[in-house]
Amino acid sequence: MSKYTRILYHIIFSTKYRNRTLTTSKRDVLYDYIFGVLKNKGCYGFCIGGVEDHIHLLSDLKTDVSLSELIKDIKISTSSFIKENNLFENFDGWQDGYAAFTYSINEKENVINYIKNQEEHHKTKSFKDELIDFLKKFEIKYDEKYL
Repeated sequence: MSKYTRILYHIIFSTKYRNRTLTTSKRDVLYDYIFGVLKNKGCYGFCIGGVEDHIHLLSDLKTDVSLSELIKDIKISTSSFIKENNLFENFDGWQDGYAAFTYSINEKENVINYIKNQEEHHKTKSFKDELIDFLKKFEIKYDEKYL
């Protein structure tokens, strides 16, 4: 029998020190590059969005790709891509760590809409507050000093 899976991962990671370097005008170039990384790994990216200091993406994972490996590959390759193409002035890399949450296929559209509306959402909520809300929603224990 073949392997059949569809586990949706909502992945969130931020710029180093949460510097606000991901300017609006060039984010789509970065997102297209990330979609390419996902495709090369055999994963399907449903949606990518974010603001100046962090990114959200919704993707599935190919059965032989680990979540940590995928995120590491995205961070390493995008850091090089950004620097080689002078995409974002003052970009100094990605912060260590990430957050990832799983969703059922029935929740896909809600997560996509959430990711697409990051600009509006972050007019009233900080990244840290958003992350804490997710950690509480998914009942994940955390230490405030690592946020």
